[in-house]
Amino acid sequence: MNNFLFIQKVEFFSSAYLRCCIFISENAEAGKKNFFTKKLYSKLISNSVLLEDFLDIHGAKNNSEWYFYRELAAAVRHLSLAGYAQKHISTRLAFYGLEDIGNFEEDGNENFAFLNDSLIKLASIILKEAKRLNIYIQTHRYKPNDFVQIPTDVMLEYDIQDENKDVQKKHIVKIASEFLSVAKDFNRFRFYEPYLIEDIKKIVPSKINEVEMRRFEMLVHNLQSSFDSYVIHSGYKFKDSKYKQLRSSFSIVFHLTQEIGRMLHFYERHLYQIGYKDVYKKTRQRLAELVPPDKLLDKIVNYGVFYASHFLESGKKLAKKILNENIERKSIVASIPKDRGFHSRPSLLVAKIVRHYGGEVKLWVNKDSFDASSVLDIQWAGGKIAKDKVDEVIFEGDSRAIDDIKILASVNYAEDTMGKGKPLPSELGYLR
Repeated sequence: MNNFLFIQKVEFFSSAYLRCCIFISENAEAGKKNFFTKKLYSKLISNSVLLEDFLDIHGAKNNSEWYFYRELAAAVRHLSLAGYAQKHISTRLAFYGLEDIGNFEEDGNENFAFLNDSLIKLASIILKEAKRLNIYIQTHRYKPNDFVQIPTDVMLEYDIQDENKDVQKKHIVKIASEFLSVAKDFNRFRFYEPYLIEDIKKIVPSKINEVEMRRFEMLVHNLQSSFDSYVIHSGYKFKDSKYKQLRSSFSIVFHLTQEIGRMLHFYERHLYQIGYKDVYKKTRQRLAELVPPDKLLDKIVNYGVFYASHFLESGKKLAKKILNENIERKSIVASIPKDRGFHSRPSLLVAKIVRHYGGEVKLWVNKDSFDASSVLDIQWAGGKIAKDKVDEVIFEGDSRAIDDIKILASVNYAEDTMGKGKPLPSELGYLR
């Protein structure tokens, strides 16, 4: 492709993108507020993706003349994706019906302002860079009506009636259990006091990084998709506040992890390690002046990760309640671990089974019940078993856990009479 044809193509793929930058710059200079709408973000995302892809195909990553223009497009792409997610959260928050949100709304507004301020700075520099590269900028301007707000306060009537409730219970049980599993997994990121920037740099990207956050984004998205496919679309009573709040917990965490992932991508790819070549270092410095890395890291961790963890944790109580309302229950009579009773190892294995599924299971010793998800409770039960010389106990609750406890009991809780561990049955491989 000759240079003239390349410039023509660049102008074609830059046209709507630059018009968006003009719209942003002019509104910012006029002191206007709230002009960043989902439609504007959507336009920025689609056009920056097309431009970035075009420049990559033609080697802009390895060309000193075009590299900065390419990096600016990447910055707009990822910050706009983050802004779109934040805008969605902000506009839907009133409809989520979540009770424990703390300072989430105020902190979200600050994050929104940071992303928008960054895009305003980028827009101004992009227009200057386009002029430097002799890219033609159309005189036709976008108007506010081109980027109207989408949400209104009008809600359509809920008139889809419940059907096949019993069929849906198994889906709700599975979804609630998986939510508890995701919340448990994410708990390693949980913290209670804001991180200082020097401490954030110790965990980003070594512990908190794009790959990890994208993994959680997919896990939560799968939960939301399952809920929408098998619960809402099948006519379950979504207007019940518990189910609405559970779905809201999926949604808000999904959009937060979306946002965190995009911001982490921008930091890791464009601000953190940019390569050893001089042009890369200079470009990183220029981008860092427009989007301060320390500020970006603060928003990623002290806003995004903090509140994703918060809403997963606050949703656990609700998920457990819904789970226990819908699980199939059964009971079994089970033997006591031979000779040594419920000491630490068999108690731990039983508790692990119960926690794996998340539903309630009780261990009955005569007329006394104990929480089978608690190692300590099971050991308390062991003391009563020894005192009363009991040979058998009853496990009652979540049928999935009960079935696995039955398997465990059938092999003497995977230990010999001396208390030494034996191989677990294949069905209980998750306990290893």
